[in-house]
Amino acid sequence: MRAAVLQDIRDIRILDIPEPRPVAEDDVIVRVKAVGVCGSDLHSYLEGGTTGPARVRPFVLGHEFSGVLTPDSARKAGLSADALVAVDPSIPCGHCEWCHRGHTNLCPNVKFLGYAPHNGAMAEFVCVPRSAVHLVPDSIDPAGAAILETLGVAIHAMDLARPRLLESVAVLGCGPVGLLLVQLARLAGAGKIIAIDPVEQRTALACDLGADVACRSYAGVADVTEGRGVDLVIEATDSSHGFEHAARCARIGGRIVLVGIPENNQYVLSGAESRRKGLSIKFSRRMPEVYPRAIALAQGGQVKLTPLATHHFSLDQTPAAFEQQVARRDGIIKAIICP
Repeated sequence: MRAAVLQDIRDIRILDIPEPRPVAEDDVIVRVKAVGVCGSDLHSYLEGGTTGPARVRPFVLGHEFSGVLTPDSARKAGLSADALVAVDPSIPCGHCEWCHRGHTNLCPNVKFLGYAPHNGAMAEFVCVPRSAVHLVPDSIDPAGAAILETLGVAIHAMDLARPRLLESVAVLGCGPVGLLLVQLARLAGAGKIIAIDPVEQRTALACDLGADVACRSYAGVADVTEGRGVDLVIEATDSSHGFEHAARCARIGGRIVLVGIPENNQYVLSGAESRRKGLSIKFSRRMPEVYPRAIALAQGGQVKLTPLATHHFSLDQTPAAFEQQVARRDGIIKAIICP
């Protein structure tokens, strides 16, 4: 089969590789329909991974994806062969203390598809456990089904944030996760929602999706709140200054949830700002088992996924898709690869 393989930094090649075969008894084969390009994919593309500059071990990219099961796998799973499914790319061990505590997103033994050394879904086929497969209703198209993984990340961040009714919220970064966070904050009954991003088209979309105010910089929050700051800041950028900017936006005694992965795995931070304000800070990693909620929110129309899937590419165009996503050209929010 053909696949998009990250060979080295900024070097994606479309190669012929062996088709996956079931190994475990409950393994199924998915014919991939759509794969989203995630911010963590960009870290792998630009830096070799999400933990700072690293040497690349060639692997197939892509963890946000949807597809249909092959006929044999569909029979095994008890689904029709044309049923659209979304796949949770995180496969925890199920045996460690953290899995038993329900923190499957923190499993130290996790197998995560599309993150080296585990091949991902920017390919024609991928092998996954049946337990990772979620049936998607007809109202959600393949691109939207791929973005359900992104929505899951946003849902987990909101679970950690625990927003209270009418609290003011600032969302730093209006990429796909940030735009979903804006929608979830509105659903949660937030008061004033401030969307912050230097790209005007992104903040305009954020306002269409529920934000009250758009700012090009974190510095605008002081003006909007008359110097008070907001109750809750959710940081969803790739900036090494994201932590520092979030602290500047928060009020005294405020809360911060950090979702974004900073460039080169490094934050710039002045400890005095957070300490003197007495800020409560949480880090968010991936998501536990939230797919049923993500599907329900999308199916009910409470969260809109389609506006995020702005650009579609064939598998052959994957290198160009990554370059466009990095440069944020032509109003791109999320690139969708269609193998």
